[in-house]
Parts: sequence; structure tokens; C-alpha cells
Amino acid sequence: MSGFESRDLGLTQSGGGCACCSGHASAQAAPAAVAQPAVVAEYLVEGMTCGHCVSSVTEELSELSGVGAVDVQLHAGGLSKVTVGSAAPLDADAVRQAVEDAGYRLAPVS
Repeated sequence: MSGFESRDLGLTQSGGGCACCSGHASAQAAPAAVAQPAVVAEYLVEGMTCGHCVSSVTEELSELSGVGAVDVQLHAGGLSKVTVGSAAPLDADAVRQAVEDAGYRLAPVS
């Protein structure tokens, strides 16, 4: 035996929350709904090779008005797929400029 005594400190979950919060209504509340973007567009970006590239493109695209989400599927050395969720359709020139400001370029649409 280690010489330490185990005691219940009342921090265990009971009734849907921890012992200190289980009596509060807020501990039982459902998580807030996340708004879904109205428009989702996909782009192919050339030249991305690492996580820093992903961060740069994500940051620039996120600054465009109405953009709520940016997801990048990195394909190092190839064409990376960039999905942008926004409240309304984005101006193609603004998207191209944001990607170029990050140091990359959109792949030509074939």
C-alpha cells in the first residue's frame, strides 16, 4: 500500500454534469448550433507544400467578406483542394487575389 488514502472529492459526474455544476440549468443546455455557409466553392491551388502554406492560404481567404470556413486538403507538390464556405458567392478575382497574396496561384479551370 502506498500510504495515501483515496477520498471522493465530489468531482465525479452525476446527473449530466460535474458535481459542482450538476444543479445548474446551464450545465444541461445543448450546445449552440453552428451556422452552415450558404455557398460552398472548391478551388485547386498550385504550389502548396506544407502546413505553413495551408495557414497562409486559409488566412488570406478568411479575410474575404462573408467567408465563414476554409478547409484545405494539402497535396504537397500537386494541386491542393481548397473548400471555401461563404454567406454569398465570392468574386472570382477576389479569391484569385487572396490566393496570390498568400504566395500561390489558382490552377486553371479545364
